[in-house]
Amino acid sequence: MTEKPLPNFIQLTPLDPVFRADPHVVLDDLRARCPVHRDDTSGSFVLTRYDDVRGLVSDRSLWRDPMKAEEDATFQRRFAEQPEGVARSETTGILMLDDPDHERIRRPLVQAFYARVAKFRPEVERIVDEALDAIDDTGPFDLMSAFCVPVPIDVIASILGVDHERLPEFRWSEGVIQSLNPFRTEEQTAHMERANEALLAYFTAAIAERRDGPRDDLISDMTKLQHDGAPLSDTELRINLSALLIGGNLTTTDLIGNAVRLLLLNPAELAKLRADPGIINAVVEEALRYEPPVDITGRIASRDLCVGGAQVKPTQTFTLSLRAANRDPKVFDDPHRFDVSRRHTPHVAFGGGAHICIGAPLARLEAQVALLRLFQRFPDLRLAEPDAPPVWRTLPFFRGLERLDLVA
Repeated sequence: MTEKPLPNFIQLTPLDPVFRADPHVVLDDLRARCPVHRDDTSGSFVLTRYDDVRGLVSDRSLWRDPMKAEEDATFQRRFAEQPEGVARSETTGILMLDDPDHERIRRPLVQAFYARVAKFRPEVERIVDEALDAIDDTGPFDLMSAFCVPVPIDVIASILGVDHERLPEFRWSEGVIQSLNPFRTEEQTAHMERANEALLAYFTAAIAERRDGPRDDLISDMTKLQHDGAPLSDTELRINLSALLIGGNLTTTDLIGNAVRLLLLNPAELAKLRADPGIINAVVEEALRYEPPVDITGRIASRDLCVGGAQVKPTQTFTLSLRAANRDPKVFDDPHRFDVSRRHTPHVAFGGGAHICIGAPLARLEAQVALLRLFQRFPDLRLAEPDAPPVWRTLPFFRGLERLDLVA
């Protein structure tokens, strides 16, 4: 019998119905048969083992900027559009930058953002409680639209300093996220460009306003750091504040929605949380391991490497499956079991190294507060249709629900 072919890059995204229904049917098979797989469709090495993935995301000598990828790296080169004569940092955020620009911009942003997050729990609790108050629980309701979507938008907007009445406009971020979709249609590209222009225009005006009259918000913090000598331009500030808004929206929405679904599907694990709310950190970390919002990240070889027996040359690229790594049976016992009492082994849901997700502390905080408050408010919460298959979004490289219909 001829062995079935290895999956191509499209088959490793939710655009493929098999992967969308259960990505681990595909990823477990790929990890077992070819854990370091050269994929001609994307022009990259696809890695699925925990040790390989963790080692590469932690390697600060590797590159992230797709401008440095070889021409054959068709997937990562899709993000390498660059106007001639314009600095790279003036066209892309820190997600796709290398040092020294990455460190120069990230350092003051982290300084201001983490200081805000450290004192933001009361505000997150207020926002979560308001969202719960607004839920009509007289019948089945969609938790995604009623709770999981608005809470992260409200939280990141509050940190930035967006006026509450302008929150509906910040669905712009749903358009801008298409910048991370290399398979987007012409219509999605046009929507992305309009949303990006609107966001940048908003931040242009907001930065100018904060210089004239500082407020108690992150935009004011950043303009003060600029005034005090932080070496970043207004364009760099606009791009990275927009990226923070986008990253703080979709992925946290998915984290909360995925975690709620997992707890409802695993009542014994939910019972552990009800019995001891102090384990909420472990609950969130297990949700991140088991059903992370982000599928993959990328790196570019900066030198000759041997990874899992594969010889990799400088400028060749890696596609690192965070999802596959988080369920590697050589690292996690019974990896396909959701277990909030699991012995702690660091997952890679947020990546690692110099490019570890800048929004991780806020995502964790929001998920912890949202889960505790939700299950306290609705002690009899359950799935409206327990046997119905979940409806997953088709946005490549992300894992989140279109709907989550519940009954209180």
